[in-house]
Amino acid sequence: MRGATHARWAACAAAVVLAASGCGGDSSASSDGDGVLSASWGDPQNPLEPANTNEVQGGKVLDMIFRGLKRYNPTTGAAEDMLAQKIDTSDSQNYTITIKDGWTFSNGEAVTAKSFVNAWNYGASLKNNQRNAYFFGYIDGYAQVHPDNGSKQTADTLSGLKVVNDKTFTVKLNQKFSTFPDTLGYSAFDPLPQSFFDDHATWVQKPVGNGPYTVDSYTKGSQMSLRKWNDYPGPDKAQNGGVDLKVYTDNNTAYTDLMAGNLDLVDDIPAAQLKNAKSDLNGRYLNTPAGIIQTLAFPFYDSDWNQSGSVKVRTGLSMAIDRKQITETIFQKTRTPATDWTSPVLGTDGGYQSGLCGNACLYNPAEAKKMIQEGGGLPGGQVKITYNADTGSHKEWVDAVCNSINNALDNDKACVGNPVGTFADFRNQITDRKMSGPFRAGWQMDYPLIQNFLQPLYYTNASSNDGKWSNKDFDNLVNQANAETDTAKAVQTFQSAEKVVRDNMAAIPLWYQNGSAGYSDRLSDVNLNPFSVPVYNEIKVS
Repeated sequence: MRGATHARWAACAAAVVLAASGCGGDSSASSDGDGVLSASWGDPQNPLEPANTNEVQGGKVLDMIFRGLKRYNPTTGAAEDMLAQKIDTSDSQNYTITIKDGWTFSNGEAVTAKSFVNAWNYGASLKNNQRNAYFFGYIDGYAQVHPDNGSKQTADTLSGLKVVNDKTFTVKLNQKFSTFPDTLGYSAFDPLPQSFFDDHATWVQKPVGNGPYTVDSYTKGSQMSLRKWNDYPGPDKAQNGGVDLKVYTDNNTAYTDLMAGNLDLVDDIPAAQLKNAKSDLNGRYLNTPAGIIQTLAFPFYDSDWNQSGSVKVRTGLSMAIDRKQITETIFQKTRTPATDWTSPVLGTDGGYQSGLCGNACLYNPAEAKKMIQEGGGLPGGQVKITYNADTGSHKEWVDAVCNSINNALDNDKACVGNPVGTFADFRNQITDRKMSGPFRAGWQMDYPLIQNFLQPLYYTNASSNDGKWSNKDFDNLVNQANAETDTAKAVQTFQSAEKVVRDNMAAIPLWYQNGSAGYSDRLSDVNLNPFSVPVYNEIKVS
């Protein structure tokens, strides 16, 4: 559900960074897991409430300070039990969830069944305006706590959630959903302590969770300091003393700081540095497949992009983009031209279909020009691709895409980039439906299911359906797939839904993205998980 987007701030731009840390973080050596590392980061768009964070930077923190019923294996991505002792069902619609003994929040509160039920009710409630409320949509009673027709909610809690005892609760869904347990590693389903509800304002300023780290301090625009929770009861304890997440608006600056020894970890190597990163970092460079796809989304709420010929125009634009050249020259093969709307990380059994996009994703200037003309031409005679300019990495590829389109159409003004200063402003414009043309849309999977690449992005009124595309055939197929108890059949039905996305060119797939990172010689055991996020708790500091 989180868009694969990154907001950065200049290194040590504010004097409020903890003086004890210096620009490079706590550089003290440690042989007992107490060393603190510094890593590049960006301010999250929303408060760090589990049901209110749907972008990468906030998600990184939630993954460090919370643990849910499931956790996605940092190597394989498989959903594995964490707080769940067992999740039982006989019909894929009614679930009984038993949680493990011994878990507490970092403030000492016990994690109970009520911790989950209260959190999910809060996340689903319309009045709480949580970005990820949609993820609770399959639980009975969601229509009453979060009506989508503009009416007031008629209930404050989900009728499908029942606390049985301290360690057990039941979940009744409004339809069969065989892969529901696999979604429960996503942060929206994390538990919350009673302190969240008793003093919400204080909690938001300094979130309290049940993960390997605690929040020590946060100064917006500068740094968030997380420290190892020594009493963490889980099996995946932090192998370091903490992480100082430093805010950057330009990942080139972060890379420069890494090379200068002022930063330990950069998890988004800028495009301009990719050709040098391997030699610069001397074995301390990671380039691994990740469940990320980059696309161009469209504002379907703008009639210019939602007319009878618009499908041909969107398809023509797709055919005007030379993905192979851009991924090789701009991204140094850390991207792969996309041929569907999911990710190769899923594998064929998981729903990935190489070549599903067909000719529409193959560079064909002559056909591109013809399709756009047949569709009525570019709205207003020009395409403006909107992107956030604060990372230092998007301008290059947007300019390259526009250059490709301009060459295909024999018009050097057919496409231009439309930069927005900051990621927050960019996201706010999208949320406020102010896009007038295509805009960059990255997607980092929340869990390794084909459903996660399709439903949150293209289902009517879904949480991350930023372009507000709507198609009844697609919605019906998604509903059928979710109700299917046979996983293989469910995947096949989702693939049928994906063909509807293809036939309507609901978004233009650009490329699959690898995770890339570089780190200092102070660190060891550095890896990226299948979501392209560093596995912070496993990193050791020398």
